[in-house]
Amino acid sequence: MKASKKLTLSTLAGLALAVGATLSLPARAQAMDHSKMPAASAAATEMTDGEIKKVDKDTKKITIKHGEIKNLEMPGMTMVFQVKDPAMLDQVKTGDKVRFKAEKANGAIVVTEIQPAGK
Repeated sequence: MKASKKLTLSTLAGLALAVGATLSLPARAQAMDHSKMPAASAAATEMTDGEIKKVDKDTKKITIKHGEIKNLEMPGMTMVFQVKDPAMLDQVKTGDKVRFKAEKANGAIVVTEIQPAGK
């Protein structure tokens, strides 16, 4: 009889621990610091300030000196981008101040939207 009581008590103790761990899981998830997680929807809609350094219609590329691109976690720098739509290159010229969106696509960073900085 004592052996069955020990088995029952250990089984109950194990179940209590398992249930307690399961019930506390959402509390641990809520305690996570979500401020360090990327805000995909907010960052994806943010535009980045930049200045056009070169427009190359032959290669369908544009060189922009830009600030931080948050959705790509990229610091400010000057770099060459591909453009989603080559017609965008007709909207800008060297020296223009712009606001633009960029994203990764097919292994490249592509400008998906561009507009004069005043808008």
